[in-house]
Amino acid sequence: MKLLLLTLAALLLLSQFSPGGTRKCWNLHGKCRQKCSRKERVFVYCTNNKMCCVKPKYQPKENPWKV
Repeated sequence: MKLLLLTLAALLLLSQFSPGGTRKCWNLHGKCRQKCSRKERVFVYCTNNKMCCVKPKYQPKENPWKV
């Protein structure tokens, strides 16, 4: 039983330091990363100086009628 608790505690601790954890940005549709994937584009920058990688369908469209 002690071994099980020790294993669970170690896994919980390691999950806090895993590199896969990213911060959310752009109304929770984007993720703060050093490099975006092919299907994502940079629209804004996060507060930690990383790029906010957002899928194009969640980025606002430009207004073609505005001069």
